[in-house]
Amino acid sequence: MQAMETNPTDPTPGTWRPRAATAARLGPQATEIARIADKVRHGERICGDEALTLHEHADIVLLGELANLVRLRHNPNPVVTYIVDRNINPYNACITDCGFCAFYAKPKSDRTYELDRAEIMDKVAETAELGGRQVLMQGGHHPTIKSDWWCDLIAEIGSRYPLINCHTLSAPELDHFERIERRPVTEIIRDLAQAGWGSLPGGGAEMLVERVRKIIAPKKTDTDRWLDMHRKVHEAGLRSSATMMFGNVETAPERIEHLVRLRDLQDETGGLTAFACWNTQPEGVPEAHLYPRKSTPALYLRTQATARIFLDNVQHMQTSYVTQGIKMAQISLRFGCDDFGGTMLEENVVSAAGCSNLEAIDDLEKVIRRGGYTPVQRNSWYGIADTRYKAEPVDPARWPNSREEAAFHLAAGKGDYSIVPTPAGSHTAYPEAERQGEGAALSKPITEIRA
Repeated sequence: MQAMETNPTDPTPGTWRPRAATAARLGPQATEIARIADKVRHGERICGDEALTLHEHADIVLLGELANLVRLRHNPNPVVTYIVDRNINPYNACITDCGFCAFYAKPKSDRTYELDRAEIMDKVAETAELGGRQVLMQGGHHPTIKSDWWCDLIAEIGSRYPLINCHTLSAPELDHFERIERRPVTEIIRDLAQAGWGSLPGGGAEMLVERVRKIIAPKKTDTDRWLDMHRKVHEAGLRSSATMMFGNVETAPERIEHLVRLRDLQDETGGLTAFACWNTQPEGVPEAHLYPRKSTPALYLRTQATARIFLDNVQHMQTSYVTQGIKMAQISLRFGCDDFGGTMLEENVVSAAGCSNLEAIDDLEKVIRRGGYTPVQRNSWYGIADTRYKAEPVDPARWPNSREEAAFHLAAGKGDYSIVPTPAGSHTAYPEAERQGEGAALSKPITEIRA
């Protein structure tokens, strides 16, 4: 038998070392990585350049360790929250033509649809019957549907299902309304809030870098406008979330630039409840040829961990099990995530690109428990809404229970108007919860929740 030829540079058993991890410990960046890691361990804020160093050069195990440390500072209890919700997309006609979106249709296309009011209300009713606390509703940038259509819908949902929050629209949709209605967005926000609008999702952020936006979404709201829509929502006394879609044409420094813009906004307003990121799903989208292959799970963990470390003023990090799959979502709980997002009884946008990883509530809870945490249902503002949670109705863990209670942040009341009706610090009103029997005065702490 002929002996197998070997290359003298090939690793032999007992000598092989992972290149990236070895470089992080012994390479030219090792001293800088150690210095930055010590800053994080001591609770010091890192700058954008330091975040980029961690993102690009730190061992992924170290990134997970640091992200988990920051997660425990913000959320020390061994729980992972989620919300029972549904995504409803009332229409898909859109004039913005984003090349990464497989969901939208041109207004005159035979692919367009618009749900009638009865069908929408049936979906909300089913969500309520299953204990849902939120409907996330977004559409395209429709050429004729305006904000009054949404005001009517939100008001009807609020009157019939008071425990369901309308986590609705997006910054680009608000900007679209301002343009087609030719009136200030502050008036549009006022009307929506008076109708019962509860919070603004973080959709449409993609990458908050103009070079990237001009390639992947040239007709969509620019970075400054996206941030200003959220600023004005916060000033009105409403909260919002933040997102990032990476893994398309952006560079690593541009990912950090996105995080810097979000952290600056949060320093100013304090109105962001949570951050979530996911990679671009390039299969089947209109301009798939512009995008690289789908990015790896390792890049997702690296990006998520860096975000948790850098966004030191955002309390919650939401995993994206719909795009990453439930197993990767479980791993992300050790990379800074403390929230599993929504159960999504229905989802239409990323599934249009062939990516759909929806799971039953029982399966979500099993995965959370196997990860070493207790699953707890929440509301849109990260107050505890779990009927299994046994505590005093005024327990701080239940707060906030409404948009008014959630509005006590830096920007509330600084805009043209405010929805906040009570003095800051008043967290004791739970009328809906008490009517539903959720205000039973028992005394187990959050760590003793049992299904």
